[in-house]
Amino acid sequence: MFAVLLAFLASPGDYAAVKAILTRNCVGCHGAKLASNGLRLDGGQEALRGSYAGAVIVPGDAAASKLIAMVEGGKMPPAGRKLTRAETSALRAWIDAGARFPEEQGAAAARPSTGHWSFRPLRKPAVPAVAAADRDWVRTPVDAFILARLRREKIEPSPEAPRSTLLRRVTLDLTGLPPTPEEIDAFLADTGAGAYERVVERLLRSPHYGEKWARHWLDLARYADSDGYETDRGRPYAWRYRQYVIDAFNRDLPFDRFTIEQLAGDLLPNPTADQRAAAGFYRNSLTNREGGVDTEEFRIAQVMDRTATVGTVWLGLTVGCAQCHDHKYDPISQRDYYSLFAFFNQLMDHDVESPLPGETGPWLARRPAHEISRREMFASYGGPALMKEWREIMLKAAAEPGHNEKFQFAWKFLGNLGNGLQPVLMVEEHERPREQQEQLIDYFVERAGDVFDKERLELLNWDSLRKEWSRLNADGPKVSMAQSVRQAFRPRRTHVLLRGDFRTPGVEVTPATPAALHPFRGEPTRLNLARWLVSPENPLTARVIVNRVWQEYFGRGIVFTSEDFGARGEKPSHPELLDWLAVEFMDKGWSFRNLHRTIVLSSAYRQSSKARHDLKDRDPDNTLLARQTRLRLPAELIRDSALAASGLLAPKIGGPSVRPPQPAGLTDLSYASNVKWVESQGPDRYRRGLYVFFQRTVPYPQLMNFDAPDGVQACSRRQRSSTPLQALNLLNDPVFFEAAQALGARLLAEAPPQDGARLRLAWRLCLGRDPDDRESESMGRHLARLKAELASRPGEAGFLDPQSGMAGGAAEGAVWTVASRVLLNLDEFLHRE
Repeated sequence: MFAVLLAFLASPGDYAAVKAILTRNCVGCHGAKLASNGLRLDGGQEALRGSYAGAVIVPGDAAASKLIAMVEGGKMPPAGRKLTRAETSALRAWIDAGARFPEEQGAAAARPSTGHWSFRPLRKPAVPAVAAADRDWVRTPVDAFILARLRREKIEPSPEAPRSTLLRRVTLDLTGLPPTPEEIDAFLADTGAGAYERVVERLLRSPHYGEKWARHWLDLARYADSDGYETDRGRPYAWRYRQYVIDAFNRDLPFDRFTIEQLAGDLLPNPTADQRAAAGFYRNSLTNREGGVDTEEFRIAQVMDRTATVGTVWLGLTVGCAQCHDHKYDPISQRDYYSLFAFFNQLMDHDVESPLPGETGPWLARRPAHEISRREMFASYGGPALMKEWREIMLKAAAEPGHNEKFQFAWKFLGNLGNGLQPVLMVEEHERPREQQEQLIDYFVERAGDVFDKERLELLNWDSLRKEWSRLNADGPKVSMAQSVRQAFRPRRTHVLLRGDFRTPGVEVTPATPAALHPFRGEPTRLNLARWLVSPENPLTARVIVNRVWQEYFGRGIVFTSEDFGARGEKPSHPELLDWLAVEFMDKGWSFRNLHRTIVLSSAYRQSSKARHDLKDRDPDNTLLARQTRLRLPAELIRDSALAASGLLAPKIGGPSVRPPQPAGLTDLSYASNVKWVESQGPDRYRRGLYVFFQRTVPYPQLMNFDAPDGVQACSRRQRSSTPLQALNLLNDPVFFEAAQALGARLLAEAPPQDGARLRLAWRLCLGRDPDDRESESMGRHLARLKAELASRPGEAGFLDPQSGMAGGAAEGAVWTVASRVLLNLDEFLHRE
């Protein structure tokens, strides 16, 4: 009644009456707390900005204001009482008078703030004081934080793990490979001070260190070797991004630089080939090349994927939840989401020449003459004029969908299966990068028949051109390529997409970062976005990254939900330790190597992982870290460990992906049945799991059986399951059976000819330690039983050990093949203690 009275008494343009009406009827849904559809009516600047669909108040024109249409049409408020005629008249009069908000004149817009722990500025906490009795246990500041919490809980830390266990643990954690018998002997023999520290330094400088830690990053980068979707075409250059990541870790590239090169390597001044390949991070998105798809729909899907991935990887926030509406829990509005989206909306795919060592000289020497030959041949068949006509036809097909079915098909084919050359064709020839102009000509020579009649092409003798063109390119200088990106030739406008639908654009937005975080400075470019992410002012990035590293050493992060530092994520178990590690990471030049060293040299890391009865109820998840955590090895490391123990592992670093044996007919299950899996031969058959070709629609089964991610979205932490299928995989997979055969042969060839000596070598190769008496006796009985069984059935020996020329003959080789299968299936072999 009071609001109605105010409306009746109000003079035109009186905001006091209007404010009462809005507060009573609208602010519950359109206020600071909820802001449904991005609309706030509790203040001037926000109200005039409107909703995600556009302005709702047009000052001076009530008839054109959506607010009036909604209230007069009875659509708003959505439930309960409707506005009276007097209230509606007051709103109309106020808008026609200019919709002024007098109390906000001259007020400055404030950035939203949040009290959530992860949004608070980073400050380096003091290292807790340590009692004299505990000083021997505290080796790094990490220990002081862990011990302080344990003392508060009145819990003692666990003793240090045996030296053999510690060596296997740190070797697997830093390189992903088990220690060799020689490394075990050397470490056990080195009883001097600093023996463990020397091992850590050696491992940190091993080229296999880069392979191990690249795998974790590739999970985040959703790396795969194929496009995904139905056609799931292979990506022959995808491995160049993987190579960049391996090399970056081995060079200890500072993480801030690592970030900048991946998110904006193409924008750096005179970018190197590696920096342009680093921007291949964006190309890990799925690509749909199916016929008839709407290319804009799937381009938008890629931008959405890139936006959500950057939010997860660097900010540890579920940014993608704001794709269709404001985030329900975190201070990320839909406008924030599409403002971040705008940074990536200007990207276009761009394959770049990226010579491998030894290619540059010959390629540069032969390229000028080859380019002249291409131009002359193309011109001799009338190619330039015909291509100009082709471009006009294609652009008309794009501008007039449905006008000509044949031309429309050609245009869509260029977008879907033509390596994304549509935007290249849309700009004039002089604006196109040389590599993409050459790709466009190659495409036109091959696909001119999509547009022009057969008779016309016959007059030009086009088939001869295609054959000669193919020979010319085959004989031309070869150079390796890499996937990268570049800015779009013409800037694209970015809009809030209502309900996340690309067909319903709302208000236009410009590139910006979430308003609840620290200010963005400089021009709104991807390069400055990358710098913003690794700014010391950013409260999230360093916390998120060090937490993920911690997670790999202890099985869970200080924040368990390593993918979500928002309101729905868990709080840190040791918040001061997390902040100390984050600031230390930045202070030490964003060095991963220094971060790893700090953690693995700590007493907390070196503890025994044996379960303790006193912690069963008090700390069942080992959150307090009174012991180490026993961890099942990741999928790739299980394969690597079996190959390393058997001696089959090919130690080559980097290079294209390989295709080891997998069950016959598996690729026939791909959506389009067009995936061809040609098994690699020779050493490539036994490369590390990191290099196995990852086909998104039919991924390598051993990796998936052991919980590898699917490469569709960023994976911040892998699950660890235990299923019967895993045991069957280890028993029957061709690679694991070949590893058992090779391990048996290795034991016969390298160990003295006594069962005890062979068992000792087998235990060292597989478990990193010597067998105890009980294990020796048990395995001795198993060997005797095997020998007796094979003596009664000699025909089976050839099946178990088809290799010839082995010490002891086929029967002895078969016995040790079976024994090796047992060892490669042991629970201890599959776990890092």
